[in-house]
Amino acid sequence: MRIARASIHTVFGWKELFMFKIGDVAVYPAQGVGVIESIEKREILGNDNEFYIMRLVGNGMRIMIPVNSAETVGLREVIREEDISKIYDILRCRDIIIDKQTWNKRYREYLEKIKTGSVFEIACVLRDLLVLKADKSLSFGERKIMDTAKNLLIKEISVVSKLEERKIEKDFEMLFTAQ
Repeated sequence: MRIARASIHTVFGWKELFMFKIGDVAVYPAQGVGVIESIEKREILGNDNEFYIMRLVGNGMRIMIPVNSAETVGLREVIREEDISKIYDILRCRDIIIDKQTWNKRYREYLEKIKTGSVFEIACVLRDLLVLKADKSLSFGERKIMDTAKNLLIKEISVVSKLEERKIEKDFEMLFTAQ
């Protein structure tokens, strides 16, 4: 884990460590990959708080993430390059059983998995929906979740592998049509 700086407040007996530094690439759950642009101090309700200011790759949206709860909300480093093959292994595995629950229960379950921020959970969501899609039509919500999962994976793999998103998307299409 990268430490940008540490400030120790000996008077109060506590210390504050920053996991990320300016310029680091990180992943915010359900939103995707972004770059830490700055670490800013803001006063909120009379208390000074420090925030990571993160700009998302793709849509350029800026997110303020409290430094002291970054880990709690799931802000994490991007995956390692060797983890990419694990994602593809998950997507290739089609020998799974899809729960026969209603679409809205599946939707909530898949949304919770995406919110974890785990790239492997997101890959499972995409795989499950692709397997389900081969069997029956997906609801609007399920199609939306499938697109979200696919886009989150493509962006992170693209950043880590330094390949264009279109190349990753073509790889996914070949993978999905091959089985």
